[in-house]
Amino acid sequence: MADFTAFVSWPSAPLTYRLVLDALGSLTPPPPVQDVSPKDTNGSPHRLLQWATYDELDHDLTFSHDPASKVLSSSYVIRKALIRKHYLSRCIHNYLTKHPDSILRRGVPRTWELELGFADELDELWSDELYDLSKEIEKGDTSKWWILKPGMADRGMGLRLFHTKEDLEAIFQEFEQDESDAEDIDRCDEDARDTAVVTSQLRHFVIQEYLGNPLLLDPAETPLDDAPKPPASSLHGHKFHLRVYCVASGAIKVYVYERILALFSALPYTPPSKSASSIDLATHLTNTSLQTQRGEAGVRLLDELVGCHLLSAAPVPRQRQPARPPYAMGQALEQEAIRAARKQERQYPILTEEDVENLKSQIGAVLAETFKAAIEMSVHFQPLPNAFELYGIDFLVTHDTSPEVPHKLQIKLLEVNSEPAIELTGPRLTWILEDLFKSIAKTCVEPFFSPQGSLTRSDMEVWRTGETRENLRKSLDQQIRSTW
Repeated sequence: MADFTAFVSWPSAPLTYRLVLDALGSLTPPPPVQDVSPKDTNGSPHRLLQWATYDELDHDLTFSHDPASKVLSSSYVIRKALIRKHYLSRCIHNYLTKHPDSILRRGVPRTWELELGFADELDELWSDELYDLSKEIEKGDTSKWWILKPGMADRGMGLRLFHTKEDLEAIFQEFEQDESDAEDIDRCDEDARDTAVVTSQLRHFVIQEYLGNPLLLDPAETPLDDAPKPPASSLHGHKFHLRVYCVASGAIKVYVYERILALFSALPYTPPSKSASSIDLATHLTNTSLQTQRGEAGVRLLDELVGCHLLSAAPVPRQRQPARPPYAMGQALEQEAIRAARKQERQYPILTEEDVENLKSQIGAVLAETFKAAIEMSVHFQPLPNAFELYGIDFLVTHDTSPEVPHKLQIKLLEVNSEPAIELTGPRLTWILEDLFKSIAKTCVEPFFSPQGSLTRSDMEVWRTGETRENLRKSLDQQIRSTW
């Protein structure tokens, strides 16, 4: 029988609850499981795993230094530096001040923080916190856009695009509507309803530079059924973002799960334009929580996209039409030659295995630096030796062919999510979640409760940075606190 007890509780996430139970069942031997919180019992097991939602954890037990007890919890207690957008922006800014050559310099979009409750407060911010942004906007570059994000919201809530100062003021005036204006909100377009927020409840915001050169692919090139692939002439470039699952363990090791999701927008991409009567967010927002009606239609594995055409690239120049064959060759042969020439009209490069591996390497490097930045913001991120945590990290891939850029495909960190909405992955790819949770159990749980000097613990100690085991690639191994 296992020498520790597991407390498991996910009241509003039945899929996560099932995945945790299956992961614990894969251990040898599996531990006994209880659904009663340690907070509700007179005494707790001396060796306890708390694998539960953040609000169900007994954080006093996590902080306990009782040598007679051994408690492992599935969340760090303090981690705002990562999961709150305005804190993440601040910690990366501070880190780049000290480490100007960090990969974060090109791995994160330019970001500004602001705090306000009413639209009329913007006038003062333009000459203070948003002074640099004000100068950018005043240049009048028609290709420059920015995206507004609430600092503490998730699932796409409150996301808005804007181009001018007047646009931003209008957005905050919209947010000022209170609940009594619900009927007015219902008459707005569907995207606006789904992403509506109340400014008085969310005073912290970030503004990010809108990345106008996203990598565009068509998920139809990897059909979910046995349908044939569409011809190149019918492909449409869709914007997408990468959902990367990342596990932080102890104080601190960081692992990146190798099976990465690509989440596509519902509509083909069109650059934002002031000439349009309104901006259709469906071409820009790739959050699956805003596209639940699509099911799995917009979800792929990154590895599945190898061989897809890079529709954000310029196609090769059209080849010259072959010379007209002699009449004796017949009209059929002539038409065949013409069709062959036309197939060359839209020759786009394709996504290669080398491209995917390069993206994964960039992701590992950016995440390592991001956690280093959070570590230096010790008030708002405190890794503990007896905790681990799963994060869902969102990245955008940009496509840039400028000669000064080291790689044509660049990843850009968008945000870090705790307790990610894994249920939106869909039934087709649930198997990757099963594998992920079992990997967490073997990597974070089993070694913690193994005795000193055991084979399991010794094996973990020789796991080098950059090496992949259990489909987890170690990206950071930095000791900042001793084991309790």
